[in-house]
Amino acid sequence: MTTAAKPLPNQVLSIEIKAPIDRVWREITKTGAIQRATNNTILESAMTAGAKLRYYSPSRKRVFVVGEIVEINAPKKFSHTWKFTMSPDDPTLVTWELSEVAGGATRVTLTHSRWTNAAKMYKSVGKTWQEILRLLKLELETGDIDLKAKMMYGMMGAFEFMLPKTTTVDYANQVGW
Repeated sequence: MTTAAKPLPNQVLSIEIKAPIDRVWREITKTGAIQRATNNTILESAMTAGAKLRYYSPSRKRVFVVGEIVEINAPKKFSHTWKFTMSPDDPTLVTWELSEVAGGATRVTLTHSRWTNAAKMYKSVGKTWQEILRLLKLELETGDIDLKAKMMYGMMGAFEFMLPKTTTVDYANQVGW
């Protein structure tokens, strides 16, 4: 007998970034170029509701996240489904919401929802989002990220060949991601 998956609470994280809302928006929706804060990936998408999206490795040989844009309302809201290609988990939903704060800063609220108790990544993904938001703040406020992140990205690139088949572009194309 199988039991139905039960919903888990949304993961909600928020950070204030000392940068104008349009600049923050451009960074989180930037396509065709490396987004260092989002694990050194390249976002590819038509950036319209219903369009597919992929986050590629810098070499473009690997795809780490696939999904579809649910809502895009510049410069306030970017919502998309989220499937991590190294995990068997069902797709979830990621929503970026931006709001202006006093002094020209921007509040970024990230909500990761549609989790069930069948998900294997639920506990670990929150820490990853915390790091992504930390690096986004660093990148936008200083123009750079820290050495620790740069070294980690270098190691990830060096060992890319060891990643699971599910991360290859060919596999993503084959399964329709």
